[in-house]
Amino acid sequence: MEVAGLGSGRDFMLHPGGGREWDWTESGTHHRPGILPADVRYLLDRGARTVVLSQGMDLQLGVADETFALLEELAVPFRVAETREAVRIYNALIAEEPVGGLFHSTC
Repeated sequence: MEVAGLGSGRDFMLHPGGGREWDWTESGTHHRPGILPADVRYLLDRGARTVVLSQGMDLQLGVADETFALLEELAVPFRVAETREAVRIYNALIAEEPVGGLFHSTC
C-alpha cells in the first residue's frame, strides 16, 4: 500500500492527523480471531470517531468478537470491508468526520 505522507507498507493504522505502519505483534493480532480491541483503541485514543476495518484483499483477516463488542459498547460507527472497498469508504469519510482505519493489504 502507498499512503500519502507515510510511504509504502503492507499494513497501516490511520487516524485523524496521521498514521503509521500497523505492527500486529504489538497487540497480538493474527488472522484469527482477527483485529483486536487494542488495535481499535489506538485509533480512538487518537481522535477517530468512526472506524473502517479492512479484512484484506481476500477477506482473510477476521474481526474478534470483543472488537465488535467494544465498538458497539462505545457507540462508535464502523464499517468492515475488503481492502479496496475499505480504502474507498475511508477516503469518502475522511472529509466529513474524524475517521480512523486499519488496513491489511494482503490476503
